[in-house]
Amino acid sequence: METATAVQRRVTRPRADALRNRERIVTAAREMFVQHGSEAPLDEIARRAGVGNATVYRHFADRAELVHHVVLYVTDRVTDLAVRAIDAADAESGSAFEALRDFAHAAVDERIGALCPILSEAVDPGHPDLHAARVRLEDAVEGLMARARAAGQLRTDIAVGDLMVALSQLTRPLPGAGCLVDFDQFVHRHLQLFLDGLMAPARSELPGHAATLEELRHDIDERGQRRARRSEEGLGQK
Repeated sequence: METATAVQRRVTRPRADALRNRERIVTAAREMFVQHGSEAPLDEIARRAGVGNATVYRHFADRAELVHHVVLYVTDRVTDLAVRAIDAADAESGSAFEALRDFAHAAVDERIGALCPILSEAVDPGHPDLHAARVRLEDAVEGLMARARAAGQLRTDIAVGDLMVALSQLTRPLPGAGCLVDFDQFVHRHLQLFLDGLMAPARSELPGHAATLEELRHDIDERGQRRARRSEEGLGQK
């Protein structure tokens, strides 16, 4: 005889096709948000995912929930890239900076910079899920950079914030960049120039100071607080 718990697990476990549909929706939404922002039409997202509109709403109650999961999806993917890069650095002596370089090039393909406006405007950066995902990402990238630094391959005046800001900026199309034939063709080229500047020994003294995790988190928390205040002010005017 099956226990109630066993029956419940079987009933509540999502079907494989439902999981595939959910992943297709999130992937399509990510592509649409990169191209058109968080206000991309949901029916176009459904069309690109190969599902009906009803399927989108069956998985996500509204646009805000879909945006939330897209940001989590991209953050987790970049974290996985960093973890795999750490494994590669640990597997072969002297390859830490090469692993860091490979991670950076793979990370920019996720177009995290194009999603930054969504993170600051359409989601709550202080949400526990997003906060935990961000901490996992930052810790993984810091671990990768620490290995390159310990190997004497990464200049010592660089912190994880410097790299994360660069990855964000290099994947965010500039205003007026529509005149370019293909913005993406420049991303890896410019990233390579940036990474060359990270290598030790340093060829110059950098102005300012290294961007720390604490500073990045403080900036994100402040944006979240400002967003919450704007929401409260909007409710108070109604």
